[in-house]
Parts: sequence; structure tokens; C-alpha cells
Amino acid sequence: MDFVTVKNGAIELNVAVSGSGPLIVCVHGFPELWYSWRHQIAHFAARGFRVAALDVRGYGRSSKPVEIAAYTLRHLASDVVAVIEHIGDGPAVLFGHDWGAPIVWHTALLHPDKIRAVAGLSVPYRPRGPAPFIELARSVYKGQFFYQIYFQEEGVAEAELEADIAGALRKVYFALSGAAPYNKWLEPKPPEAKVLDGLVDPESFPGWMDEADMAVYVDAFRAGGFRGPLNRYRAQTIDFAELAELSGRNVAQPSVFIAGERDPVRAFVPGVDLYADPGIACSDFRGSTIIPGIGHWVQQEAPRETNAALEAFVRGL
Repeated sequence: MDFVTVKNGAIELNVAVSGSGPLIVCVHGFPELWYSWRHQIAHFAARGFRVAALDVRGYGRSSKPVEIAAYTLRHLASDVVAVIEHIGDGPAVLFGHDWGAPIVWHTALLHPDKIRAVAGLSVPYRPRGPAPFIELARSVYKGQFFYQIYFQEEGVAEAELEADIAGALRKVYFALSGAAPYNKWLEPKPPEAKVLDGLVDPESFPGWMDEADMAVYVDAFRAGGFRGPLNRYRAQTIDFAELAELSGRNVAQPSVFIAGERDPVRAFVPGVDLYADPGIACSDFRGSTIIPGIGHWVQQEAPRETNAALEAFVRGL
């Protein structure tokens, strides 16, 4: 595997690249790294694809601007396009997980000529609604804790998570995994609670992430902190103002959705199964794969099943 630095204006992006052939670009979410795609990089590079997985701005060895406005979907989509243009094997197939899914969905909308197809993991595409999601969350979770609301005030979540980075990552990764009690991440808490309150620090981690894997994440967040990653949550209201032209727009490229059956994202809106119709706003939807027993970290928890679903998708293009 090679690492290249891709420049997008003043932003420098660290990108892992492997293989040769049609281009696949992988975009991670919170709190992750390019490393979250290690199983997909190996799988697809061995099967005739060129795979590029970036550290999203704010993470790992990529630039970490301080201002919230640097983390809008428009900026992050431009980073993905910069990677595609640097490698020069586009148009690209995009894989995105967690926040990486909205990033790749919006890259497809904003730069359609650069994107061949899109696979969203854990977060289905939803068109721009009547208000930012964070405002919906404030209404739905009124009088109780919701992590995205907690993340809004600058410096608060940073202080909590950075006090014990290794412990914080273990708790967050475990709480959102298929091994945790169902929807532990969404367990009711008072509004003044902190994100780590009530989360379990497992004595031993599930087999999909060993100590060496965990050390990659811990080292990266000790070096870079959490401000950049948390700023993505804070930029949602800016996105809403900036992306008015996308209102009601469907994703036109071939698309697919993959997620774990026990992913808490599925239950973000109480009483609604967000995975019930993930292709509702995709014009060329090729189907969804919901993997039994698996939580949020689908491509790490179930690499074999995830790779099989992704390969079936890209082979069918």
C-alpha cells in the first residue's frame, strides 16, 4: 500500500492507495480513519481495482482546520473530487460509511460527472428536508440526551473525549457495535448527561478489532484530537443554507445501501425504521443488504459479508 498527499487548496489529504484498475474511493465517518477500510482495500485491490481511502479532513494525517465552516458537505465533497482528480482513474465508485455516507451521497449530487456509482453504508440518502437534521433532533429529543445535540457546543465534547482517548474510543466503538446491548448508544439519559455516561468499557473487545487495530485509532486521535471531527456535526446548519439547490434532488447514479441489523442509526427517529426504504430517493437503486447481528461498524464487524455485497454491486455496473 502506498500513501499519497492530495492537495485541495490549502487542505492536504492523506490517502492510502492500493491496486490498479477502475477507481474506488472510500470515505470514513466518526470517529474513524482511512484504516476503517483496510478489509475493503485488500479485497478490491486483489480483484482488479484501484482503491483509495482518505483520512477525511480533521482526521489522521490530513489537515485539521479549526473553523466549523471548513467542514461543510460542499467542502468535504470537494476533497473527494480532489482525490479522484489526483489519482486520475475516474469517474470513481464511492464507498462511504457513517458521515462518509452523506459525504459520498452529496459528492454524487454536486459532481455527477466525477462519480460512476455510490455505496452508502449505515446512513441512507435522504434529500434536504424542511429543516436541518440537528433541528429535528432537538425536537425529537427534547428533554433528553442526544449525542449530536451534545456535540454542538464547542469544546465540551472535546474535553470529555480527550481526557482518556483510549477509553473513549473503546466505549464508543463497543456501544455502537453488534456486541453491545441493543441500541445502547441511544439509551435514555437526562439532557445534562455526557456522551460517555453509562457506556461500557469492555474487558475484552470483540474479535473484529484487536489491540493493534485499536492502537492505530488511539494514536491518531491522541495526535489530532477531536475538534475537526466534531465540527462536522456543527456544520449541519451551514449545509442546510448552502445546499438549497439540492432540495428534493434524487441521487441519479447506480447506488446501493449496506448496514448492520443492530445499527443504532436505524432508530435515530423514534418509531421510524430508517432502513425500511433506503432507496426511496435514489433513481437507480440496486438494493440493500442488512447484515444480521451486526452493529454500526459494518465494514469492520462483517468484512466478508460487506465485501460480497459491495463486489456484487460494482461487478454489476
